[in-house]
Amino acid sequence: MSSEGPASARDSRPPEEHLRQQRRAGDGWVETPQGRFWGLFGAAGLLIHDPDRGVLLQHRAVWSAQGGTWGIPGGALDEGETPQQGAIRECWEETGVPGPGGEGITVIGEYRVDKEGWAYTTVITQATQRLEERVADAESIELRWVPVEEVPEYELHPGFAAAWPELEQVLRQHSAQ
Repeated sequence: MSSEGPASARDSRPPEEHLRQQRRAGDGWVETPQGRFWGLFGAAGLLIHDPDRGVLLQHRAVWSAQGGTWGIPGGALDEGETPQQGAIRECWEETGVPGPGGEGITVIGEYRVDKEGWAYTTVITQATQRLEERVADAESIELRWVPVEEVPEYELHPGFAAAWPELEQVLRQHSAQ
C-alpha cells in the first residue's frame, strides 16, 4: 500500500486494445490430466515480503481466471525464460515493482507445483527497500500489502490458497534467521 492507500483500478474490464498488444509467445492454455492451465511454458508468480508491511497481494480482475480472488502477481512464462525471470517480469508489468532486473528484492526460495506437463513456480522474495507499487495493467483491481497472519482471511485464488501454508512456512523460517 502506498501512503495514499491501496493501489487500485476502478474499471476491471479488460481493454481489448491492451490485450491485443500484450500477447506473448507463452500465452495460451495447456490441457493436462489434472486440468487446464494458463501458460504454454508454465507460469510463475512473485511473492514479495516486506517485514514492515507484509506480503504484496493482487486483487485479480473479475474477467481473469479465478477473477475477484486475491493472489500474487504472475503469469505465463515466455519460451526460454526461467521462473525467476518470468515472475519478476510479470510482477513488474502488473505492479511496477520490483525493478525490471529484480532491483529492490532478494530471492529467498521457490515453491513449485507440477501438474503432469505444466508447472507453476512461486518465487519467494524479501524486499530490500521500500517498494512503491501501482496498478500497472488491467489484470488487477487493487494491490495491497497484507500482514502475513491476515492472508488466510482473504478470498484467495485456489492455487495460492493451497500453496499458502508452505509459502508462509518459508517466510517464517527466513524471518527467524
